[in-house]
Amino acid sequence: MALRDRFRRLVQRPGSADLAPFQAVVARAGERAGRVRELTDAELTAAAAALRGKEDLAEFCALGREAAERALGERPFDVQLVGTLALLSGHVAEMATGEGKTLAGALAAAGYALRGERVHLMSVNDYLARRDAEWMRPLYDLLGVTVGWIGQSSTPEERRAAYAADVAYAPVSEVGFDLLRDRLVTGAADRVQPAPSVALIDEADSVLVDEAMVPLVLAGATDLDAADPAHADLARRLRAGRDYTTDGENRNVQLTAAGAREVERALGGIDLYAPENLDALTAVNVALHAEALLHRDVDYIVRDGAVKLISESRGRVALLQRWPDGLQAAVEAKEALASSPSGEILDSLTVQELIGRYPRRAGMTGTALAVADQLREFYALEIAVVPPNRPCVRDDRPDRLYATATDKDVAVVEQIAAAHATGRPVLVGTEDVAASERLARRLRRAGLEPVVLNAKNDAEEAAIIARAGERAAITVSTQIAGRGTDIRLGDGVADLGGLLVIGTGRYHSSRLDDQLRGRAGRQGDPGASVFLASLQDDLVTRYAPDERYEGPAGDDGLVEDKGADWIVGHAQRVAEGVDLEIHRNTWRYNRLIGLQRAALLAERDGVLDGDLGDRTMAEHAAAKHAELVEEAGADAVADAARQVCLYQLDRVWADHLAYLAELREGIHLRSLGRGLDPLVEFNREAVPAGKRLPVQARERSVKAFEQLTAAGGAIDLDAAGLTRPSATWTYLVHDNPFGSLDERAFKGLVALFRRGRR
Repeated sequence: MALRDRFRRLVQRPGSADLAPFQAVVARAGERAGRVRELTDAELTAAAAALRGKEDLAEFCALGREAAERALGERPFDVQLVGTLALLSGHVAEMATGEGKTLAGALAAAGYALRGERVHLMSVNDYLARRDAEWMRPLYDLLGVTVGWIGQSSTPEERRAAYAADVAYAPVSEVGFDLLRDRLVTGAADRVQPAPSVALIDEADSVLVDEAMVPLVLAGATDLDAADPAHADLARRLRAGRDYTTDGENRNVQLTAAGAREVERALGGIDLYAPENLDALTAVNVALHAEALLHRDVDYIVRDGAVKLISESRGRVALLQRWPDGLQAAVEAKEALASSPSGEILDSLTVQELIGRYPRRAGMTGTALAVADQLREFYALEIAVVPPNRPCVRDDRPDRLYATATDKDVAVVEQIAAAHATGRPVLVGTEDVAASERLARRLRRAGLEPVVLNAKNDAEEAAIIARAGERAAITVSTQIAGRGTDIRLGDGVADLGGLLVIGTGRYHSSRLDDQLRGRAGRQGDPGASVFLASLQDDLVTRYAPDERYEGPAGDDGLVEDKGADWIVGHAQRVAEGVDLEIHRNTWRYNRLIGLQRAALLAERDGVLDGDLGDRTMAEHAAAKHAELVEEAGADAVADAARQVCLYQLDRVWADHLAYLAELREGIHLRSLGRGLDPLVEFNREAVPAGKRLPVQARERSVKAFEQLTAAGGAIDLDAAGLTRPSATWTYLVHDNPFGSLDERAFKGLVALFRRGRR
């Protein structure tokens, strides 16, 4: 047995879980199909209810398969049940496009529910949460499992009802925002979320890796100054090379001596680097960053009079995301737009912290194996690579590499035109919005009529994708077409070879390449893919600028040298390695903040759910406590103590977050000057500051409690100054503390990976 297991592990895909136990369960489920088919609907529901608290996976698979066929008209394939069992075992199931991840996920959620677990099935947006919950509802009903869904517009009552169901569908951001709001309630009954149990994550690699360190923020209204448009105008007048320089990776911008003199003159002859002008220096630097490094239709678009960030991994508008307040306001000033509401951060947490709270985690995606190490390191998750129901016959052609971007652009148009002439549909993947629009213009000049799909018209995604597989269709798209889409072939298209996918360059992550490639060849359909890249692509110039190749290019610019092909793959591996190290560094930073928050929350819960506040005041403000009890009664005093302590705990934490943000902003300058590790320096000051928080909260609480007065048997809380923000709102921060602030570390990482990947 041991020898056979070792052999099986050798022949299966590296980094993936053993599927044999799951396949054996599915086989046993198949033996029960005849008996289960004879059950009435009521008997099937009763049989599912009888599984509660038991662990009969074969029976569950047999019942689940029959329920899906009756309720949805879809009978799960064996491989879908294998995916379901992988999810029930706490794995990330890698399933190809069109292989039924939604149904496999719903069956797994029902399986967890029948075990007595409450499941949060997290998607990437409101639309998918509602669609999947309503689509799968008949299946859940037949299995006797309750289901709800949550969207951005859901009321607190609707959220509470959805979380009370056995299975709740929701965008990951909304689950996080609900947690943030629950962490600041002043009455235990105001919470909407129950204790975490099971997290099932759709598009798991995107959520758990690409967006793991995105902070979700709860902010409160304050009177913060907006960006000065004069700084944006000044930054616009400065000239690259003369007044400022950017680094090779285009991640940092710095004033030259001439630029500093020009800024000083424009600001009235000040000394820009004098301590009293630090605010002006910071404002100019932020405005210059917005002007020189952030580009419209690449990093963001302007829609409906507002700046909308674009998700790098999805190509869609990053709903609710914004840059940290100073940079967001600077970009708005650059675009001559009104400043969006700013405010004080009351609390925050990262997606990785959110998912880490769940005792049981699982997920599904089409591209997980490439990030197996990260999923194992950060979440203790293993990958189960589920084979397709029908073998993939897609023709994945070798890359075509060109010496220049111009040569590549010409070749892309020629490839599209050649396929179009035969009637074959073509899906073309581009890096960003601007690139998609440039390619569309070139195609129109060549007499072709493409349909463009990018962040500017993402509301039309479903209609565009529905036509992308039709005869002679040309669809030019950003990464928006790379996930969550299922392109069906039109009449006669299979005879033409199926959908042709053309990549106009390798992405910074091989997973994005694989997602784009996976649009063709769904469920055994014919199809093909090819990537055209150039040695002038951003990927190469940024991550492998010093690499060279031998041999000339052809007349059409095509490079045949194998060493040149290696350069592109090398650059991509460097990019992936740098992203992983930035993730690790950012996680170390956020992990400290999370630990500090957990300690303070433990005390807060003791106040909210118990009598810790009252006991603290009775001990540390005994005379005032006795006086108020005499005048207003013990219950009123206990409630007043609770509100005072909760307010001061929340106030201390908000002040601490502001301190940490300021510390983080300045720590890289200190580390650069002394050659020190910024994370070590950050911890050196942040750790003792965090340890002082409980004492500070208690001292402030006692002081505020002693200012309370009672009249007419009631306690006047206003006397203690417990004024909370008049309004709160939530958003996500597009932030990367050590990837953007410590450029020295970033450059060191690039150099390290350039050497290590040879």
